[in-house]
Amino acid sequence: MDLLKYHSDFLAYLAKQDFKREPKNLYEPVDYILQLGGKRIRPILTLIAADIFSGNFQKALPAALAVEVFHNFTLVHDDIMDDAPLRRGKQTVHEKWDINTGILSGDAMLILAYQYFENYEPIIFRRLAQLFSKTALEVCDGQQLDVDFETRNDVTIEEYIKMITLKTSVLVGAALKMGAIVAEADEEQAQHLYDYGMNLGIAFQLQDDYLDTFGDPDTFGKQVGGDIIENKKTYLYLKALEVANDSDKTDLISFYNNKEKNIEKKISEVSAIFERNNIPDFTKQLIESYTNKSFEYIDKLSISSKAKEALRKFGLNLMNRNV
Repeated sequence: MDLLKYHSDFLAYLAKQDFKREPKNLYEPVDYILQLGGKRIRPILTLIAADIFSGNFQKALPAALAVEVFHNFTLVHDDIMDDAPLRRGKQTVHEKWDINTGILSGDAMLILAYQYFENYEPIIFRRLAQLFSKTALEVCDGQQLDVDFETRNDVTIEEYIKMITLKTSVLVGAALKMGAIVAEADEEQAQHLYDYGMNLGIAFQLQDDYLDTFGDPDTFGKQVGGDIIENKKTYLYLKALEVANDSDKTDLISFYNNKEKNIEKKISEVSAIFERNNIPDFTKQLIESYTNKSFEYIDKLSISSKAKEALRKFGLNLMNRNV
């Protein structure tokens, strides 16, 4: 399992795609967001899965690109909904162009993603499309829950985990399962890989939540404190409400319910409440718990011990990332 090889071959495949087409104002933003970089975790997972089950990851490149195009489509629309100024350290699409362009280019990306499945035989195409449609709708469900939570003060940690499962981790699971489908793995094995990805995806999002508040602005690539500015009911916020004293709870709820003009003060004060109540440690413990849960599914896979160890290493690297 050669992650550098997967990464370089995926980028080479991406570079061959022709997004320099007319009308320019529709396709330039597509090319822009896809060239912004990012970790490319989801397409690499698709290639890993295909390699594990067939020894040929090249045939999974179209499916991997479908996953990456879809993921970036969700980012373009999420950034509009969040009014986010930065993505991967650069201007978001709607900031660089405008909101209408962001909406339409995002729509085009969703359709482009489906087109990559046309590279496969009908049976494989059908399995990929069914999984993809199910996943895409779940991501929309998760995004709506995320929006709903912004105006609710009774969100539970259980509800939050359900939301990030839908919004983030189902796509991680689907990326792996798509690689297994391309490799023609049996359904049970493909599902074990999906469940590994699902739990890893939850850990990944929790790590993202942690980095959003406590990450290094120079490496994180997004605005640090963005979740606090947007009053996102992340695990950090919900856990603080659960364990903090009455004074900290009152302050926290006040910061999230009132329009604080001094953004820097809000980020600083909320971060201090989190730190006082050991929220960074609670978050790291939960990240580790979901990562270890993902490893339970590795043991159910009928693959080489070397491949199992590589999947474990991949999960540990995600858990310890700082970007």
